[in-house]
Amino acid sequence: MPEETLKLLDVKEDGIYVDGTLGRGGHTRRILEKLKSGHLYCFDLDEEAIEESRKLLKEFDNVTFIHDNFKNMGNYVKEVDGILLDLGVSSPQFDEAERGFSYRYDGPLDMRMNKDDKLSAYDVVNHYSKEDLQRVLWNYGEERNASRIASKIVESRPIETTLQLVEVIKSALPAKVLSKKGHPAKQSFQAIRIEVNHELDSLKEFLDSFDPILKTGGRLVIITFHSLEDRLVKHKFKALTTAEDDKRIALRPEEVKKADYVLLNRGVKATEEEVENNRRSKSAILRGIKKAYGKDS
Repeated sequence: MPEETLKLLDVKEDGIYVDGTLGRGGHTRRILEKLKSGHLYCFDLDEEAIEESRKLLKEFDNVTFIHDNFKNMGNYVKEVDGILLDLGVSSPQFDEAERGFSYRYDGPLDMRMNKDDKLSAYDVVNHYSKEDLQRVLWNYGEERNASRIASKIVESRPIETTLQLVEVIKSALPAKVLSKKGHPAKQSFQAIRIEVNHELDSLKEFLDSFDPILKTGGRLVIITFHSLEDRLVKHKFKALTTAEDDKRIALRPEEVKKADYVLLNRGVKATEEEVENNRRSKSAILRGIKKAYGKDS
């Protein structure tokens, strides 16, 4: 949803913006093309993504690359006009078998967005207890067969590669599940990836700390790719855009505390045309809010 995203972000040519999830610079380039005297700060946990984007965006001199988690954004920038988060795994990460994110290509059980991190998918799969594996699969993959899969993983250790893990997962599932549309290992791989990279924890920390970073009038735009992420964003946006009104007492209109943010949309999905061209956009949901009032207003 590049056009919808840029429209929602409302890039000003002299503004200061943050791309919290650089990837391979798709959204980054579009933002930079709209900036003249403005500046863009880009965050990513993947050093390979940063180095590749440096090459792809070498004609721009108003961009700063930062190798860190977007949850730490406040340590680097203040008073920005807009923030963009395009959550999840980038296409190159999925398509590179050696990164271990994909259940379609054989590769090592890795799944680390930041290769400097110690915890890998191998550690989760081969060292977690059955109870912890079940928790991960249920909480982060919403996998109904979490108990059966966890038991089968423990029985099958050691598991070295992604396709070995796929076969173990499939062997734990009943025939009626295997016959359904969609890959049988998708939810389990999602769950393990989220555990390895602490994705939901990072998103929660960011949502609780981004307010001082945005100027009044600044915008926060987030693209999510699964229900767990979207639920966090949707609920936080609702809380930030709901006015405080004590129902126990009658207040004059001027006494009602206005919400600090304005909702810009109620969630936009990719068009059928975009899904045809990019199947990974099917689950994407785009949401945005605008900072309308300062804390003392």
